[in-house]
Amino acid sequence: MLSQSSVSPKFRGLLIRLLQVGLILVLVGAGWLIYRQLPDGGANVSSNQGTSTLQIFIRQTPETVGPALDVAVSLYPVDIVAVRHEFFTEQRPGKRFEDFLKERMKGRSPINARLDKQGQGAVTLAPGSWWLHATLSGDEQLEWRLPVTVTGSKQVIELTPKNAYTRSRSF
Repeated sequence: MLSQSSVSPKFRGLLIRLLQVGLILVLVGAGWLIYRQLPDGGANVSSNQGTSTLQIFIRQTPETVGPALDVAVSLYPVDIVAVRHEFFTEQRPGKRFEDFLKERMKGRSPINARLDKQGQGAVTLAPGSWWLHATLSGDEQLEWRLPVTVTGSKQVIELTPKNAYTRSRSF
């Protein structure tokens, strides 16, 4: 080991400067490595990145064709019927259903849309699992409760009497 008397003051000062610069370079390099692994979130990211367009349409059979359509469609990130059942089967004093539903949806919001008079519409959703709820009223009421897995940039859902959850006649 070198004693303090054997090292010249010039060499000692240079060694301290080199260590300081090396420490700064290591800190900047570590910060850069961390920064490169962060998700994109800058202003150049388009607003529709990570979303899918879900086209929905109702196909009516000749016996179910009626007047012009105007159907409300709701898409939930959870099975709303199961959440409602869970809420009402267990005691939850002081808790409202709306608050319980918000907890189950984990910050996601339901999407509401209307199909036009021809029974067609489109919504933009985040990819993932959704539950579609729709009701078509008329001589025969059809109700849909369909699980939908949204993937890709574009997807089509066809609502038919065959994939309806319930089918009832009006008198």
